[in-house]
Amino acid sequence: MLLSLPLVAFQCGKKEAATPTAPCPGNPDALARKIAELQAKPKGNPAYAIWAYTWNGQQVYLASDQTCCDQYLTLYDACFNPLCAPSGGISGKGDGRCPDFYQQATNQQLVWRDPR
Repeated sequence: MLLSLPLVAFQCGKKEAATPTAPCPGNPDALARKIAELQAKPKGNPAYAIWAYTWNGQQVYLASDQTCCDQYLTLYDACFNPLCAPSGGISGKGDGRCPDFYQQATNQQLVWRDPR
């Protein structure tokens, strides 16, 4: 019995693996809603697309959801609340609220591109 005591103490110090959570706990279908919103628009040229990144420790989405010249590319949080525009506009440098996005963002992944 005394020999099992250190084993029990060791087990108590073990950390459980983190349980994955939905990207947007209050709105788990936020991405699907954004895609449906883009699909409801007329076909875009260039095609609408959504890219996922990690930026400032959080999952973010960059959406090319405009089809004409000098429009901002909007960066959204995991719940698709707009954060800033890292590029686009007349200057091409966005709205100036996230100038480090392209230098700091990692894990770029295409999430969706309009197939039309």
